[in-house]
Amino acid sequence: MGLVCAIANIYVLIVVARAISTFFPISSGSPFLPLVDFLYKATEPVFTPIRRVLPTMGPFDFTPLVVLIGVQVIARILGC
Repeated sequence: MGLVCAIANIYVLIVVARAISTFFPISSGSPFLPLVDFLYKATEPVFTPIRRVLPTMGPFDFTPLVVLIGVQVIARILGC
């Protein structure tokens, strides 16, 4: 269970970092571009199906919040 809990915690950090990164414009020459690219590649496979189901709330994207709650619920079920 320790490995599953560690993976869940790391994914939570990745989702939070992705949400925070949306507040900062990253240009193509930025040294942070590889990190932001990794965050998008790590989260988009989970975010895309949820975005299809969630209703649009104007400029607000609640997908990261839904993913965080989902990861926490699954972690609790697994005993983390």
